[in-house]
Amino acid sequence: MSDLFEGLKAKLTGQNLRIVFPEGLDERILTAAGKLAADGVLTPILIGDIEQIQAKASDLDVSLDAAEIYDPANFAMMDELVAAFVERRKGKATEEQARKILLDENYFGTMLVYSNKADGLVSGAAHSTADTVRPALQIIKTKEGVRKTSGVFIMVREEEKYVFADCAINIAPDSQDLAEIAVESAKTARMFDVEPPRVAMLSFSTKGSAVSPETERVSAAVAEAKLRDPLLVVDGEFQFDAAFVPSVAEKKAPDSVIMGNANVFVFPNLEAGNIGYKIAQRLGGFDAIGPILQGLNRPVNDLSRGCSEEDVYKLALITAAQALTK
Repeated sequence: MSDLFEGLKAKLTGQNLRIVFPEGLDERILTAAGKLAADGVLTPILIGDIEQIQAKASDLDVSLDAAEIYDPANFAMMDELVAAFVERRKGKATEEQARKILLDENYFGTMLVYSNKADGLVSGAAHSTADTVRPALQIIKTKEGVRKTSGVFIMVREEEKYVFADCAINIAPDSQDLAEIAVESAKTARMFDVEPPRVAMLSFSTKGSAVSPETERVSAAVAEAKLRDPLLVVDGEFQFDAAFVPSVAEKKAPDSVIMGNANVFVFPNLEAGNIGYKIAQRLGGFDAIGPILQGLNRPVNDLSRGCSEEDVYKLALITAAQALTK
């Protein structure tokens, strides 16, 4: 796993990327931001009361000399952000409402990203996923042609790397959603040098061994994904063993373009995805990196409230790497 992040740091060095951390008073955020600044891979932007953040950093013996701190209550360019927010929300917020909303650190930080004053945002150490994702969906929004954002994990064990999706956002994706997830997950895979991406659409059936609305939804997603990206290597529906074990694939799906060598796995729903990645993590010994949100116009990522300083550091690197592909 260290090779993965050393590779990201090498890509980011010299790019002068800026990542927003709305939770500027959280000790884990402060410590990780100090390390990111010291390593010179990106510029952290901390949100909150400047004096309080500086005092807490001093208590933690963290240098913020190479970081920036913005206080929404005393931000010189707030008028610009307010006007941009009102325009972006298209009548859903007055100027007065916008000024109040932008005092919220997540909305303020998201507007910094939207207005090109930052390249990405990492939040969630002290906020719920909804608190992090809602401003992104309202302001940054999904990319053209993408209906919904989705969440993936990069699963790493020594030299092995796989992408699991969607394990974080969409509870019951339809065939169009699954196709989007497949295409976007392949793009994420390339960012982490999971090359070339070979996408398996998972189910409890392999190539019609069982027929139900659930299996037909997955097979329809395969056809849609091929239409969206004719060059993408994608197939299904597969049981996991048929997607991952060559000898099983030879028996169950001998005519498939994926012969037990899939490296991107799209689960049929959130239940399966969440359970699947945690089984791989806890029983299989894989490190689970994420969730990484994909499909947005600009990168925003969500931490767990139980995250560590190391988790913050790593997700910031991932967010900055996503910004390079925009």
